[in-house]
Amino acid sequence: MGIENLGTLLAEAAKRFSARQAIEEMRFSELLETAHQVRSALAAAGLRADEPVHVRVSNHPDDFVAYLGVWLAGGVVVPVHRSTPQGAAAHVFAKTRARFEWDRSLKQHGQDAPPSRPILQGAALIVFTSGSSGLPKGAVLSHRAFAGKLAAIQSLLGFADGERTLLVLIITFSFGIWVALLTLLHGGVLIPREKFTAAAFLRDLAEQRATRVAVVPTMMRSLILDVPAERLDSEGRALAAAGSLRQVLIGGETLGNGLARTLRSLFAPAQLIDIYGLTETSTCDFFLMPADAERYAGCIGRPSPGVRHRIVADDGQAVQPGEIGELLVASPFLMSGYLDEPTLEPIRQGWLATGDLARERDPGVLEIAGRKKELIYRGGNKVAPQEIEFACSAHPKVAAALAVGRPDARLGQRIHALIVPREPGLAAPELRAFLGERLEKYKQPDVLYFAAELPAGRTGKADRARFAAMLERGELAPALESTPA
Repeated sequence: MGIENLGTLLAEAAKRFSARQAIEEMRFSELLETAHQVRSALAAAGLRADEPVHVRVSNHPDDFVAYLGVWLAGGVVVPVHRSTPQGAAAHVFAKTRARFEWDRSLKQHGQDAPPSRPILQGAALIVFTSGSSGLPKGAVLSHRAFAGKLAAIQSLLGFADGERTLLVLIITFSFGIWVALLTLLHGGVLIPREKFTAAAFLRDLAEQRATRVAVVPTMMRSLILDVPAERLDSEGRALAAAGSLRQVLIGGETLGNGLARTLRSLFAPAQLIDIYGLTETSTCDFFLMPADAERYAGCIGRPSPGVRHRIVADDGQAVQPGEIGELLVASPFLMSGYLDEPTLEPIRQGWLATGDLARERDPGVLEIAGRKKELIYRGGNKVAPQEIEFACSAHPKVAAALAVGRPDARLGQRIHALIVPREPGLAAPELRAFLGERLEKYKQPDVLYFAAELPAGRTGKADRARFAAMLERGELAPALESTPA
């Protein structure tokens, strides 16, 4: 993939497979023709090279058209989910300073183009990702880096002409984006869905004859809980609807041994491939392939082509073999940086600090031992507790807030928030409605608690670990609890 524009790559594929299905009933020729209409509209409006364009998405076929159109116009795609409330979207707009938004048609929010920023030269995507610093940060991914990572992934997974990919991952996230692109670049058919439900997933496996699916563990926990007995084979193991499947790609959070074993049995004979990566690395840095699955159960596997790794102690020195330290990753596919956040740069001398603790089980085979960061992993999404706390504290009746994740059988973790009211009379439903206007649904607390003060450590600083311990001991009664979804 020597061409350094994803739009050019995708346009060439569309010409090569022009008469074939591309996205559901849309043919490649229609994909390219409609994308050129998007390109023309942006060009007529005065889009400059490397200028950010917000693209509202919900996995509608037109959303993929918009990505291609923005790239062909020389712009940078900034994915924003259609359901994102205005308060959350406002933060993204403030960071990108974009004047153009595409939501099946062009919307313009200002006349003046944002200033030229060197970090956006050759950029393909700005993907906003939660981090330990609180508010989402915009990871800038270049055409060259992302195209290079696509080639590395392809060498391992072998997307092929005519395959059918069931896409239940939203293309606001890198996982969904690369799966969609590799499917289309190699002449496959993309079957996108706006949301995951176990019933619809099973129906699509059978009716759409899916060759490949890409999922997060939360989806599969839900499937296991909800799968009807009649969908299993005569021995109660494999999904009767999964006969066409070749690969099940899974990532986004740690895949436990028990869940992995269940899924291998459930989807047999399809391959279950566990993937570890970060938005900041263009994803997919380690693969646990089927040949290693039994011997290295619980590991994230081996590095993908072009990826190097180190495991270091707090002083930055390499740990001894088998010891735990922070995982660092280096490759030609790293992000260009965070948009307008030079002080948050996690890349030092070419090495990106993942924030994850790891150990080497055998040379070149890694397992994750914990999280250095305090991120909450809910439903395959990474959520910074600080972002939730900021949103809660913006309510005029809230004095302080703490948020933590607690284990959940379906979601991996649920979000628990402890609130200190500023004045009497704060009702939990009122706060819930307030947060619904400011946070994406998956970031909204599942359980709210009220208290006179936040638990604090020896220094007097609010302590999330103490809050988590209080929950473990059952010392707090929920003021409001939502049904897991």
